[in-house]
Amino acid sequence: MDHQALLASLSPEDRRDLTERSDEAGLRHLVATIGCLVATSLWIGFALPLWPIVLILHGILLVFLFTLEHECTHQTPFKTPWINEAVGRLCGLVLILPFQWFRYFHLAHHRYTNDPERDPELAGPGRPETRRDYAIYVSGWRYWTAIATALISSALGRFKAPYLPAARHREMAWEARIMLAIYAGALITAPVTLFWFWLLPLALGMPFLRLYLLAEHGLCPPVANMLENTRTTFTNRVVRFVAWNMPYHAEHHAYPSVPFHKLPAFHKLTQAHLKSTSEGYVEFHRDYTADLRAE
Repeated sequence: MDHQALLASLSPEDRRDLTERSDEAGLRHLVATIGCLVATSLWIGFALPLWPIVLILHGILLVFLFTLEHECTHQTPFKTPWINEAVGRLCGLVLILPFQWFRYFHLAHHRYTNDPERDPELAGPGRPETRRDYAIYVSGWRYWTAIATALISSALGRFKAPYLPAARHREMAWEARIMLAIYAGALITAPVTLFWFWLLPLALGMPFLRLYLLAEHGLCPPVANMLENTRTTFTNRVVRFVAWNMPYHAEHHAYPSVPFHKLPAFHKLTQAHLKSTSEGYVEFHRDYTADLRAE
């Protein structure tokens, strides 16, 4: 059964229940996430024991706001539209990832998932095929260079990607300009604070996000079936919490209207039909790196 047949098999009641959005569920998860970030910030700020390790944990919490921003592009974490917009833009500011630009990038990714010619996630070097490329990918270097290029190009009003609608160019340009102005002001007024609580943690946390993201579609075939071209990775509650349940990624691609807090329920309906799965991220990366070329 492919994802289309699976969705067709759902009753109207199932669809209604699975796609029910909730401000309460979203805000509860958001408050818990912010609470963790406040706790790690205080730990680092007061230089409590093992604070360098907590610095890495702080960075992981920051970079995994990507999964929340990603969800906000779908308008699913919260029932109220403006909350999705506001939270998505704030996450984008933290991650140096313009929200409106990313919305259309991600929409194209969903439309052309794992299509080597049209999926924007596969543009440029694509997924690593050598050990050297794997190390560069995991470091986050290509993410930072790509997003810096996109941010500056957007601020200059230069849009070449076909998935970026012309009607939104002006809005995306102003978003990028405002972000750059905020960064400039913040770096001038509080460079030391930003380094220790934002820039350095982002750099330390990014490899963990890259390892996580590679598992979403890596080693999956370029087919139309979302239950096959996307991987669900079985993991623990901590990872699912930090990633807003996005390890249920095949389920998310099969039915993007399902909010994060309903994905475990949808997983129960899809589990028997999943084609690409891994028993954890260690297993996935062991399989992935086994076939990498030396150069």
